[in-house]
Amino acid sequence: MTFEALGLRNEVLQSIKELGYTEPTPIQEQAIPHLLQEESDFVGLAQTGTGKTAAFGLPLLSRIEPGQLYPSAVIICPTRELCLQISNDLKIFGKYLNASVVSVYGGVDIKKQITDIRKGVDIIVATPGRLMDLMNRKVIKLNEIEFVVLDEADEMLNMGFKEDIDDILKYTPDTKSVWLFSATMPKEVAAIAANYMSEPLEVSIGHKNQGNENIHHIYYMVYEKDRYPALKRLIDFNPEIYGLIFCRTKNETANVAQKLSRDGYNAEPLHGDLSQGLRDMVMARFRSKEVQLLVATDVAARGIDVDSISHVIHYNLPDDIENYTHRSGRTARAGKKGESLCLLTQKELFKVKGIERQMRTDFTKGVIPNAEEICQVQLKKLVEKVTSTAIREKEIQPFLPAMLSHFQDLSKEEVIKLFVSAEFNRFIEYYERAGDLNASERAEKGMGSKADRFGERGTGERRRDENKTRFFVNLGKRDGLNVGGLLRVVCDTTGLKSGNVGRIDIMASFSFFDTDNEHVDKVLKKLNGAEFEGHPISVEVSAGGKGGSASSGRRSSGGGDRKFGGGGDRKFGGGGARSAGGGDRKFGGGGERKSGGGGSRSSSGDRKISGGGDRKPSASNDFSNFPLGSSRYNFTNRLALVAGIVK
Repeated sequence: MTFEALGLRNEVLQSIKELGYTEPTPIQEQAIPHLLQEESDFVGLAQTGTGKTAAFGLPLLSRIEPGQLYPSAVIICPTRELCLQISNDLKIFGKYLNASVVSVYGGVDIKKQITDIRKGVDIIVATPGRLMDLMNRKVIKLNEIEFVVLDEADEMLNMGFKEDIDDILKYTPDTKSVWLFSATMPKEVAAIAANYMSEPLEVSIGHKNQGNENIHHIYYMVYEKDRYPALKRLIDFNPEIYGLIFCRTKNETANVAQKLSRDGYNAEPLHGDLSQGLRDMVMARFRSKEVQLLVATDVAARGIDVDSISHVIHYNLPDDIENYTHRSGRTARAGKKGESLCLLTQKELFKVKGIERQMRTDFTKGVIPNAEEICQVQLKKLVEKVTSTAIREKEIQPFLPAMLSHFQDLSKEEVIKLFVSAEFNRFIEYYERAGDLNASERAEKGMGSKADRFGERGTGERRRDENKTRFFVNLGKRDGLNVGGLLRVVCDTTGLKSGNVGRIDIMASFSFFDTDNEHVDKVLKKLNGAEFEGHPISVEVSAGGKGGSASSGRRSSGGGDRKFGGGGDRKFGGGGARSAGGGDRKFGGGGERKSGGGGSRSSSGDRKISGGGDRKPSASNDFSNFPLGSSRYNFTNRLALVAGIVK
């Protein structure tokens, strides 16, 4: 099928032709005809990178009439980055329509956005928070809106925007059409469809929550102490890697990026502590491939849309399966192949089984490459680079006599060995002392090292972040509290920014959250005595003291509510909050299954993210400026292998 056969207006088709698009993707082929002809609501489920923006953007541009007194459509998305991408795409698709598209998002001066809106706008692309702000200021009125598009609905709910979305939709007319697009369909997304949509047509590309079939999922078993060395080996084994590395916390993100940079890799961090300007700069450098590796938290990476990402590496697996879906979906976009690599300890292996069930995909068990395998790959890359280098005869001619005089007494083989040695000596010196990083089969069967089974101190707890303090709160799910609600009340009451709040865990009747150590007194003073929906709040420093551990805080030795591990509420694996006979679970074994949902967020505490720059990365795939493995080892020796390869 071609775009011409879908029924799009001529002005839109002209733009598509100029872009070189001829055939729609599966989600576009199924969604566009319906959205062009029907007045009913619509739910589209497809993985990131499958062309969802065009799936709703092209029919939207074909149906609106530019130049009306009020905006015809509002598109709501989770992040600044995605907001800009959608806005730019719509401007390109609709350049022959003269349709006015304005993007509104937080982190920038609201006055310019107000000015742009008052000039007249046909389509508003907005993040929920900034849209609510503009509605409260009476700048935007949605009472005449014809179309509401909710893009990346699952991500918006994961970021705690459920209340904002509810409030926005309440101010829209009953006659509007709601188009909801999402990569997954957790119960909170289904609730939006049930509450605000009328008998929507649902189109699912693949099964619900199914992963991209072009992604190869691989897990590697390692000991906790070997995570970073294993990461380095995977990078070195893929010399042309252009990838995203996901960490669970801002501190870990910064530390991993710093270590990689120190070791000579072209890496940058992306997390909530970075200023808006710095985030934009990092994203621009990543898009242009000046940065080879982007180390990011889940929240900071939301909305990243770069077609050429070859690998996604999970330094740690996320808490929610939905987050894994979004992480891995950053690769294999636009029909390309990609790899999602996971570093696991033995106690995390069960998470893979939960992901396999939920995403209807299979993982391959990988083996961390050894020194010889890495050297082989890197040497081959060097040989290919050298043999494909263009010779500039005229420029080098004046220097040839002097250079040749140095090698006149050496054979061809000796000259090759010298040049290879100059490139790889330090590399081989590093790896000749490196052992096997794969966790033993014994560890996989539950007999791993004491450090892996019990943590570094043998306590049974996760390693805690010494820079954070963990607080106990007397309210939980039974009081209507969720992650977004707790975040809001903490920030509103104490004056802290969302980035100052770390891990949040909502239990049945109580909760925990982390803040930086310097905010302890402020939190205790301001939050005690505050209220959440009529419930008085009591907060105290958790019994464990330091943050970063779901197991820290008040609970009996028998378990309690947990995200992983033994009894209690879980997001992965068997068990769950239950009686002896079974009960509710979030993933895995019997009981009522619950998917991820509204209000959850990464332990980084980030709520808003940034990005920007051109949507399309550089077309160049030239990684000649990237270090081979690392510049620290740029001149590493593979003499043991050179003879065989050269021959």
